[in-house]
Order: sequence, then C-alpha cells, then structure tokens
Amino acid sequence: MNKDQLERVARAMVAKGKGLLAADESSGTIKKRFDAIGIPSTVETRRDYREFMFRTRPAMDQHISGVILYDETIRQIGADGTPLVKLIETAGSLPGIKVDLGAKPMPGFPGETITEGLDGLANRLKDYYALGARFAKWRAVIDIGEGIPTHAAIKANAHALARYAALCQEANIVPIVEPEVLMDGGHTQARCYDVTEAVLKCVFSELYDQRIFLEGMILKPNMVVPGKKAPQQAQVAEVAAATVRLLKNCVPSAVPGIAFLSGGQSEVEATAHLDAINQLGPLPWAVTFSYGRALQEAAQKAWAGKPENIPAAQAAFAHRARMNSLAALGEWSEPLEAAA
Repeated sequence: MNKDQLERVARAMVAKGKGLLAADESSGTIKKRFDAIGIPSTVETRRDYREFMFRTRPAMDQHISGVILYDETIRQIGADGTPLVKLIETAGSLPGIKVDLGAKPMPGFPGETITEGLDGLANRLKDYYALGARFAKWRAVIDIGEGIPTHAAIKANAHALARYAALCQEANIVPIVEPEVLMDGGHTQARCYDVTEAVLKCVFSELYDQRIFLEGMILKPNMVVPGKKAPQQAQVAEVAAATVRLLKNCVPSAVPGIAFLSGGQSEVEATAHLDAINQLGPLPWAVTFSYGRALQEAAQKAWAGKPENIPAAQAAFAHRARMNSLAALGEWSEPLEAAA
C-alpha cells in the first residue's frame, strides 16, 4: 500500500470546485434510460453517449475531477481510436471503476439486500489498475420500510464495504465507500436521519476493524431527506442542516472528502442541497458531488441518440457540471441556474 499515492489521489478527487461524474450505469440500467427516450442500447450507442461527455471541454477540465466507469466502458475505444480512459486523462480527470456486482436479496431477511462482488476482487483490481483506474466504487443499498433495515443487514453491508476498501487500498486504488440509504417510500426526514446515522457509525466501525487508511478513501453518502412519498417534504435549508449535523457526528475529520450521491433527486434539487450544505462551512472535509442522473439527464435528452445533437447535449452537460461546481463552492444561485 502506497499511502502517499492514496492520499494524493483522494484529495485530487475532491479538489476545490470539482466533483465526480458517475458514468457507471450497468448495461441494464442504461438500457432503461435509453428506452425512455427511444434510443437503442448497443455497445456503440453506449460508447457514443459517454464519449461526448468525456470530450466536453472545458467542462471536464474545470469541473470534473474523476469519472466512475463500468467494466464495459473502461475497455472501450472512441470512434477515432482513442481509448475512453485516455480521453478522461487528457482532460485532467481520474478514471475510476465500479467493482461491485450489484445488490442481491439477503437470505433470511425479506426486503433487504447484500452487495456481492468480493470473490476474485483482488485480481480484478489489478486488472483495473493496469487499465488506468485509480479509484473504485462499491455501493451498499439500505432500504427503509416496516421492520427494516435490520441491524444484521446494516452490519453485513458495512462489513462488505470495509473488506472491499481494504482490497482497494492494498491495490493502491482509492475506495469510494457508498452506503446508500434509499429515498424511496414514505418515511420522514427524522427516520432517514436515524437510519443513516446507524449505517454510518457501523460502516466506520467496520472500516476501523479492517485497518482502513482513512486519508486514502472517499465517502459517498446520501443526504438526509424524507422519502419521496412522504407527505411532508423538507426545505433545502432543513436538508442541509440535518445532513451537516449527521456527518459531523459520524465521519472522522481524517477522511479527505465527502462526495454525495443524488439518490433520485432532480438535477436542480441535488445542486441546491449541495450548495446549502457548503454554505454551512467551514466543514472538516471537502464536500462535493458524485452524481449520475443529476449530471446527465438533461444532456441525455438533448442528445437523443443523434450525432447532430451532440453540441446541444454537451452544452447541457457543461451547464450542469458548472452549476454543481459552484454548489461545491457554496456559490450557486437560482438566478445563475436560470441564466443558462
């Protein structure tokens, strides 16, 4: 383990005013998104879609610190023969890789899941490092419902996250630790707070047990929001205050940065919440974004699978990247959003 390298990469991932593009949708997930706008999901269309984002300059250079890739994408070659990884590196961004194999039903625990992918991970990480990956991502999924989550499911997922993180650091790859408490359902903001607190405390206990080098990791948590079906939704300031209070209670200051997931929030909601959180600084860690749909949705719709639409799609992507960059600095505003 090269601690200096791990810490250097982790800090670069959360560099001031920059955040992560989560372009690691599985082939199944991206097919659903393409289906919604009438685009066939093929190896070529998936490549073309990601390629136009990676070629969006200067947005990639100025606002995106790294890109989380899927196994297919990290191996792909662009239309002109340039590896997609090289496009990312040329823009000054870091290539990363999703390494978990998805959340599967947890035996004996109805409604709960355990993320798989530890078997053979050490060898896969060596391969990914050779392909250019300098960080990785593993997502644990915690749902809120009647009688769930159980402590057993939280602990099993936290243990898997810590095992994954240890394997990453041994391979000189920075782990993004992502314990996502879902915002589905009708639970209150207070319930989200309590569950996320239990999850984060368990995760950091397991990380400690596995001797994780905290300075060489990034946390990717959810914000403290009520469920999407909750009758009482929280104001932006309420989300920010609850989220900051929670993180200060749970996340050691040795962690270089927190890169939030958007978790089903709209593009503007995710930006507004991130901005409000950063306005409550100074915070012990860099706080930025690691967004998928909340960075890509407008660009995807503008593209619609047509080459002639690429300039408009790149403009949409550049706008969202800039808005989230401003939010990571606590400098976003609604007038700036509307001025695009």
